[in-house]
Amino acid sequence: MRIHTGESPFTCQQCGKSFRHQGNLSHHMRIHTGEKPYTCQQCGRSFRQQGSLSNHMRIHTGEKPYTCQQCGRSFAQHWNLEEHMRIHTGESPFTCQLCGKRFSHHGSLSHHMRIHTGEKPYTCQHCGKSFVQHGNLKAHMRIHTGESPYTCQLCGKGFSQQGSLSHHMRNHTGEKPHTCNQCGKSFTHKASFNRHKIIHTREKNPFPCQQCGKCFAQHWNLKVHMRIHTGESPFTCQQCGKSFCHQGNLSHHMRIHTGEKPYTCKQCGQSFSSKASLNWHMTVHTGEKRYTCPQCGKTFHQHGNLNTHIRIHTGEKPFTCQQCGQSFTHKGSLDWHMRIHTEEKPCTCQHCGKSFNYKLSLDRHIKIHTGKKP
Repeated sequence: MRIHTGESPFTCQQCGKSFRHQGNLSHHMRIHTGEKPYTCQQCGRSFRQQGSLSNHMRIHTGEKPYTCQQCGRSFAQHWNLEEHMRIHTGESPFTCQLCGKRFSHHGSLSHHMRIHTGEKPYTCQHCGKSFVQHGNLKAHMRIHTGESPYTCQLCGKGFSQQGSLSHHMRNHTGEKPHTCNQCGKSFTHKASFNRHKIIHTREKNPFPCQQCGKCFAQHWNLKVHMRIHTGESPFTCQQCGKSFCHQGNLSHHMRIHTGEKPYTCKQCGQSFSSKASLNWHMTVHTGEKRYTCPQCGKTFHQHGNLNTHIRIHTGEKPFTCQQCGQSFTHKGSLDWHMRIHTEEKPCTCQHCGKSFNYKLSLDRHIKIHTGKKP
């Protein structure tokens, strides 16, 4: 009856989590005691639960009882099959809270988050350079070893990376895939194309930023833009002390304190503190995505999201850390990165009180208490 009543009379004295059955509490206690009574006779690895050992044994036996009905591929674990099915369904349940990009696997999201946090856990032992992905470190090591496994079949030149060989092949084929929409000139490489586009930009916008290359029609616009790089925030809220680059941002911010929401949706009655928030909300009703990327065709509800997306193509990183000089595409990414320097840990575990820099790290940690597989 506890299933129906929700009664959980067995409580862990260390973390407060409750269970319906004594056996479940006993299994849970092994998280705190570290006890792993089930040992693999082949490799000596130990596990907290019999089921975990049974799953592990399939590594040795080669048993793969879970088969995909669409392509016939088999897996040792049921959750591996569930992840694989997303290839067929297109499901991407893991979403980046900073940029909205979606992923089919939690590990892919974890790797992606390093773009925002600036974390680079893989370090070269030769020169100290760090990388986001292990594959990038592996490719980098070829600089030191001199290994060039990718060879051009036409001229015999060797390359350390597949992408370098692909770019090189254009010298033989004459392919120039990057074309300027303004003058029609084509380029073999994206970097050459980006340099060329500045010629057209500066004709209309003669005031360039010396730090990121962005150009402006008016000197005043450049001056305001420079606050992104300098971190200057001359407009300060008298109630909470938060500072802003622009007067308009401060005016919008003040509505948090006053509670003013002057913009109301005519369809559902919901109110908003800014016109932009209302416009964004309206796309929920209309489904409209009127802002389209001219380079890849991706569409967006908001113009600001399109501007942020464009930086993927331009490589622009206007938000620079004043302590280490690392630059970022998004303001949020810089804010996250600053926690490395400030050692701020705003995400606290409610079970044990341990704190973390990032919510993603907290989510991974929580699974120690819940027993949920990562």
